[in-house]
Amino acid sequence: QVQLVESGGGLVQPGGSLRLSCTASRITFSVYTMGWYRQVPGKERELVARISATGSTNFADSVKGRCTISRDNAKNTVNLQMNSLKPEDTAVYYCNAAGLRNTYWGQGTQVTVSS
Repeated sequence: QVQLVESGGGLVQPGGSLRLSCTASRITFSVYTMGWYRQVPGKERELVARISATGSTNFADSVKGRCTISRDNAKNTVNLQMNSLKPEDTAVYYCNAAGLRNTYWGQGTQVTVSS
């Protein structure tokens, strides 16, 4: 079955950086819009950033200027580079693959921003 495997989460101090990676298998990766979402307990999952099949990007207002998203179709990988991290960025981050007919989610990776 389709798998999205995230990596790169962890504990980081405020102002620090993290790079999240997601590797997909068993999908035609290049045609999917790939995204990163995040969720904290008691709140809805929210979009952080996404990149379309053509390379256009969208970012949540809360992370604009602090995050970049990129994809490597040869490696079936999407990366989220997060800089100047804030405590409010603490959440479980999920990789998402959105196609015309199907949407897939990874298991999530915890990001904790704390001193």
